[in-house]
Amino acid sequence: MSDLSTWNLSRTALLTIDLQNDFLHPEGAYGRAGQSSAKIAALPGRIAPLARALRSKGGRYFSAQFTLVPDKDGEPLIAPHLKELRPFLDKGDFAPGSFGHSLVDALHPADFVIEKVAYSAFFQTRLEYLMRATGIDHLIVGGIVTNGGVASTLRDAHLRNIETLMLTDGCAAFKTEVHDATLLSLDTVTKQMSCAEALALIEGRS
Repeated sequence: MSDLSTWNLSRTALLTIDLQNDFLHPEGAYGRAGQSSAKIAALPGRIAPLARALRSKGGRYFSAQFTLVPDKDGEPLIAPHLKELRPFLDKGDFAPGSFGHSLVDALHPADFVIEKVAYSAFFQTRLEYLMRATGIDHLIVGGIVTNGGVASTLRDAHLRNIETLMLTDGCAAFKTEVHDATLLSLDTVTKQMSCAEALALIEGRS
């Protein structure tokens, strides 16, 4: 597996997972339910400089955003296990076009938004099409949660022979020990690096 120091940056995209208002903003679905996390809230500010630097080298920024599609009565089409896990989710939460569904201000706008209905950004989405159409071969991945959407996306990329770099402090989980265990479990699936290390490599490239 090659790494960021040798990748063609114009064929590299930053992909963030679920960094949207319903997860992070105080007035979003999770914020209203008291499901906030300081470590998760810190992610956009840490990732934003990397997004700017990569774009300045010709790269792209993709944002994958969890989506609850409203049924004809407005009730979200939600998996039973998620409804049991997050009973506070209601009409309008994570709905396409809503404030809550939108990417957080610190990262807005992305070059492309990928609506996703499950953990992985590859599952039944247009991500692979967009990668092919824009000539992207490599992905730098961060977001939430480490053991959920981030891990599932990285494993799916690995199955597709897509080289990835996981931002070790550019993703977070609600429990530190779960985050740390996931980093360890993904060691053979993806390269790993801090946001500062990745930023220095990108900025140092001609």
